[in-house]
Amino acid sequence: MALVPCQVLRVAILLSYCSILCNYKAIEMPSHQTYGGSWKFLTFIDLVIQAVFFGICVLTDLSTLLTRDSGNQEQERQLKKLISLRDWTLAVLAFPVGVFVVVVFWTIYAYDREMIYPKLLDNFIPGWLNHGMHTTVLPFILIEMRTSHHQYPSRSSGLAAICTFSVAYILWVCWIHHVTGMWVYPFLEHIGSGARIVFFGSTTILMNFLYLLGEVLNSYIWDTQRTKPSS
Repeated sequence: MALVPCQVLRVAILLSYCSILCNYKAIEMPSHQTYGGSWKFLTFIDLVIQAVFFGICVLTDLSTLLTRDSGNQEQERQLKKLISLRDWTLAVLAFPVGVFVVVVFWTIYAYDREMIYPKLLDNFIPGWLNHGMHTTVLPFILIEMRTSHHQYPSRSSGLAAICTFSVAYILWVCWIHHVTGMWVYPFLEHIGSGARIVFFGSTTILMNFLYLLGEVLNSYIWDTQRTKPSS
């Protein structure tokens, strides 16, 4: 038996994301007042995705509890739709975008933090909040994947969805540059147009890879669970 029920973990994770979002929005940073506000940063978009996803998880748990042994076919049908939405959100958005943010942020940070998270931001964002935005996302989503089986969509539709998200965000970043003359991320200022195209293409490929990684990891965890001999 689990030390902490997965339903309790989901509530705790949802509350932590709500706290992180509230604290982040309360910070008065110049970048929040410019075109696009917080929504120009993938980190913020990811936090919203994670909060919405775990909100759906908690709602699913509550609905499961309320419809248990009810015998109401309509309620069960609505619950199945909610579970499908939960699984789709994890597969297409929560896992690939969450892992992407963690991996890319800390990779660039390790190379040269000024390219992605200038030291000036330490005056606005405390260390715990930085880790809440860029670190804990990964263990939280892995905990969810480990505690509940999720039905992935067909590979073609899943990849199409994550590609659409990736391209939409790239276009959003380019539009912000068109309007303001400045790139959302400092390192984009220091590379040429060709390098930017390569970078944007590489990030889209990485998003697709992370989608496939999530699919494989989900199958591995739950196939292993099913084949584990009972003691």
